[in-house]
Amino acid sequence: MSTFLYRLGRFSYRRKWTVIIGWLVVLCALGAAAATLMKPFTSSTSIPGTEAQKASDVLAKEFPSGSDGITGQIVFRAPRGETVTAGPAADAIRTATARIAKTPGVESVTAPSTAAGNVSRDGRTGMGKVTFTVEQADKIGSASVKEIEAAAGQARAAGLTVALGGQAFDPVPAAGGGAGEGVGVLITLIVLVLVFRSLRAAVVPLAMALVGVALGVLALLTLTSVVAMDSTALVLALMLGLAVGVDYALFIVSRHQTQVRDGMDPEESAGLAVGTAGSAVLFAGATVVIALAALTVVRIPFLAVMGLGAALTVVISVVLALTLLPAVLGLLGPRIASSRIPALRRSARRSLDKQRSGAVGAGVRWARLMDRRRWAVLVLGVIGLGVLAVPAADLRLGLSLPSTNAEAARAQKLTDDAFGPGYSGTLVVLVEGKGAEAAAGRIAGAAARLPDVASVAPARLSGSGDAALVGVVPKSGPQSERTERLLHDIRAARDGIEKSTGTDINVTGSTAVSIDVAAKLTQALPVYCLVVMGLAVLLLTLVFRSIAVPLKAALGFLLSLGGSLGVLVAVLQWGWFSSVLGTQASPTVISFLPILLIGILFGLAMDYEVFLVSRMREEYARGKSPVTAMVDGFGHGSKVVTAAAVIMVSVFGSFVFADMQITKGMGLALAVGVLLDAFVVRMCLVPAAMSVLQHAAWWLPRFLHRVLPHVDVEGEQLAREQTTPAESDRDLLATRS
Repeated sequence: MSTFLYRLGRFSYRRKWTVIIGWLVVLCALGAAAATLMKPFTSSTSIPGTEAQKASDVLAKEFPSGSDGITGQIVFRAPRGETVTAGPAADAIRTATARIAKTPGVESVTAPSTAAGNVSRDGRTGMGKVTFTVEQADKIGSASVKEIEAAAGQARAAGLTVALGGQAFDPVPAAGGGAGEGVGVLITLIVLVLVFRSLRAAVVPLAMALVGVALGVLALLTLTSVVAMDSTALVLALMLGLAVGVDYALFIVSRHQTQVRDGMDPEESAGLAVGTAGSAVLFAGATVVIALAALTVVRIPFLAVMGLGAALTVVISVVLALTLLPAVLGLLGPRIASSRIPALRRSARRSLDKQRSGAVGAGVRWARLMDRRRWAVLVLGVIGLGVLAVPAADLRLGLSLPSTNAEAARAQKLTDDAFGPGYSGTLVVLVEGKGAEAAAGRIAGAAARLPDVASVAPARLSGSGDAALVGVVPKSGPQSERTERLLHDIRAARDGIEKSTGTDINVTGSTAVSIDVAAKLTQALPVYCLVVMGLAVLLLTLVFRSIAVPLKAALGFLLSLGGSLGVLVAVLQWGWFSSVLGTQASPTVISFLPILLIGILFGLAMDYEVFLVSRMREEYARGKSPVTAMVDGFGHGSKVVTAAAVIMVSVFGSFVFADMQITKGMGLALAVGVLLDAFVVRMCLVPAAMSVLQHAAWWLPRFLHRVLPHVDVEGEQLAREQTTPAESDRDLLATRS
């Protein structure tokens, strides 16, 4: 493998313009395809096969709404002593709703009325419903919104309290990190300048990442023409594209720059860097792709699309690092080792002088400290991460998120105060069969006797008479554990009714869908973890030809995962540091966030394991003792791994300041996860564990030595072979190790 990559790197270096123009053509082709074929993003988090989803599909057929347009709510609250159905308050509401009905883009308006059941018991609060002709909030014209706000203002002038809420008036913010992304990119550039001591060298990894992100995003936009995709998939691809794109290029450019400064020919150095560091990049990328692609095994469509979309971006980043990167290095030639900025040039010269004089670097000193204090480091590290993981025991999953729109949040509070917190999370009981009407009456009576039920609406028959629905309003909110218990109680109470009436009874509604999705994801987590960790451990066994190293890597990941989940719960559920981070406490964490965190963090954790331990393996393969190999390998790789981790934390952390709560949660979880995994697990626990294991770290049973292919990540074959630059380009690409 290393030999083929070495030759690929030299080919790309020599034929730089061919490679660069080839990628430019691909970029333009994807841009044209995306502009022509892309379709709007969806926001579906349904899971086919769950009871709530199947019932929801039947509900749409048996009780059609007559409109596919998006809806919004207007909450009216009358002054004390008045009601929304009579007197001046009712006149003001009729005037406002009549004006809204004439607004362009509005299909219909429903005013509050006692018969419709949208007036509170005291009569002071009523709910109006606005249905638009468009299906998405971002397609509602600004002029229409202003006209509706003006009508609401007219009602306020008459003495009413009015608030706009619902999907139409609480649009999802645009995906992305906004200004925070710019800060993350700036920090990345500063870190790269400090690592390379050259501005031109620092720009190269950043440029590779931006090209990779552009290609990945354009590819996903093109795929929206054939696959329904949520905008979160684009955010995830953007995060990973920036992070791994910079990291993969960083490892190769760092190796190349060091070799050129040591006097190696730039072309030979580019080939050698791609053959050695590039091999590590290839296998590190493979672990990330495995972790993301394995999301398909949980059979949840929107998660599978997210995982495959992000995996595609990672694949693009790896291919760019192995082809376009050496071509760009060919443009720079020997200038990669120098800088025009005097301060950076002097700093690089001092660093090179120290290296040549045999001065001990910070990485070596740290590794020696970890060796001397190995047991203390292991005990303290495990205890510290265990303490951080304690809040994870309180993790609860759901689909609802607190609104970041002040007006919509005010509408929700008015609704909760007047109708109860369960009004927005009504459970819809769907009865199907010839005896639907009688069965609906019986299940309504059974539901009314259950604890935590605020009210039960009368049964409503479908046009065919073969289906009926009953609305059950909980006393608790949609995200409450009591509401979840109520859902299970209703489902438990239906069994006898189904048998005696020959009907089929299911419970749906947004709250039931959310609970079923969370339950399905919780059930999928163990299977997913086994698949991902099993495949990754097999891959690392192949890379390192060791049993202990892959197992140690997996155990370290579990520690960092527990810590990151604990921080996630403390911030998103308990509300810690919410004023600083701009987050809002919620009873639940978005249901798909933990499984995404597991997949992405595991892949990235294995990245650092490969980059750091492959150099230790390289030193050990050269005959050094286990401790010396650990110290020297850590000394070579720690600086670059540290820089890569700082970059990833900066990139992911920048998304914490996005407007979308989902994006905030993803950015926070990944930033904390990488921080803990890189700086606690890989920088502390890994060298300490390698010091404890010594020769056992590299033990592999004899039968596996014979069975496993030798992938040569360390470049041992390169050291033995004498590959000359006189070979033809055709031979270089045709030869595979």
